[in-house]
Amino acid sequence: MLGIIVQLAISWLLIWLFEKKDLSVLGLWPSPKRILYFFIFFLVTAAICSTDFLMQIYFANQKWQLNPNLSATLIFQGFWWNIKSVLFEELIFRGVLLYILIKKIGTTKAILLSSIAFGIYHWFSFGIFGNIIPMIITFFITGTMGLLLAYGYTKTFSLYIPIAIHLGWNLTRIFIFSQGLIGNGVFIPSNTGPFRTDSYLLFFCITFLPMIAALGFNYLLLRKMKTKQDLMFL
Repeated sequence: MLGIIVQLAISWLLIWLFEKKDLSVLGLWPSPKRILYFFIFFLVTAAICSTDFLMQIYFANQKWQLNPNLSATLIFQGFWWNIKSVLFEELIFRGVLLYILIKKIGTTKAILLSSIAFGIYHWFSFGIFGNIIPMIITFFITGTMGLLLAYGYTKTFSLYIPIAIHLGWNLTRIFIFSQGLIGNGVFIPSNTGPFRTDSYLLFFCITFLPMIAALGFNYLLLRKMKTKQDLMFL
């Protein structure tokens, strides 16, 4: 929590120095519409992410079981870890730095720069720097997600939607289905080893189709929104 407070303090200093504004540029003040949109984008993203694991069950004979060690403490820790990690990344890549870039170089260039930085950042957060093929794949996937998240911010000038999409994906994958670095979450695989299929096409569909669907569906939802006033408390 201290790290988030430090980030907010640095963000306030930067936005005041460069734009003479305050943290209202992050659009964090809650309103009924912002909260509504948060839950819509969160639930849509989480549902689409879950199709990855449902396809593994149906097509790859993967089996999942409820974690026998699941507890209220574990649930709290899993939620809190994901919330902190998402807030940390959003405040860096879709926070005041993106707002300043939008004002200095324009929306399109700012979105591209933010997404490139987001992709490169994951080389180090995933510990794959130096492994060319994983670096290319990770850069493409996370950079494309970065495009969507940055677009979500520039569409609304609020972090609610980027946080909702980011959290919906990460929480489902990392904690609900235990596919991250924090250990077992809600469901754990009862099979040993990664899922296997008899078809390369099916393997790639299971691996990449949910991400493509999440990107496409959320983009269409954002396109239907008019302006940032849609999220303002009137």
